Order: sequence, then structure tokens, then C-alpha cells
Amino acid sequence: MPQNNRIDLVELPAADAAALSAARTFYESAFGWTFTAYGDAYADTADSGVTLGLNGSADPTQQRAALTVLFVDDLEATKERVIAAGAAIRHDIYPFPGGRRFHFVDPAGNEIAAWSHDPAQ
Repeated sequence: MPQNNRIDLVELPAADAAALSAARTFYESAFGWTFTAYGDAYADTADSGVTLGLNGSADPTQQRAALTVLFVDDLEATKERVIAAGAAIRHDIYPFPGGRRFHFVDPAGNEIAAWSHDPAQ
């Protein structure tokens, strides 16, 4: 169960659905992890010790390095707090299957995402 203000998952980028499939096959083969697919462009596993996501979005604005994703109870309030603390918003709040999230860049240049359940669901 996700906990407020805690790291919930680490997401690895894949260039597209084919790269995601290859990465998924690699981790299944090398470590015996089982993934759950959410369409062609995303899969995750909890078998890694912390949830590990594979993001196969071909969108060129997606991250190109590992992304730490925090779970928060109140997405809008968290966005306000990170802006007030000095972060820049990279991707505004957007929906995805299972919730909503936004990305920010901390003062050291690290891209982080925060997600929450979708209150409409």
C-alpha cells in the first residue's frame, strides 16, 4: 500500500514498446520477476523489492533516466509545496491508468514525479 510522502516506485525509461518488451524479458529472465502490463507502453513489478516500472512511451518529453516516483495523498497541495520550496514543474498534473501525477525538477536538477490516486475513480 502506498504511503504519503514516501518513495513508491522507480521507473526506468524504454524508448518505445519494443524496448519495453525487451527490458521486461531481460528482467524476467535474469531475476525471475513477474510484470503486470498496463497497455503496450507500461509495465511494473513489485518483485524487485520496490515497485519497478518500465515506461515505454515514445513521447520525446518523457524522462531519459531512472525516475523516482513519490506517492502523496494530496497532489495539488504537494505541487504547491514543491513550487514554494524552489522546484520547477516539468510536467503538470496528468492522468494515467490508476491515478494522476506531475513531474518536477529539484534545485539540484533531479527530475522526480509525485502521484496520487484519482479522486474521480
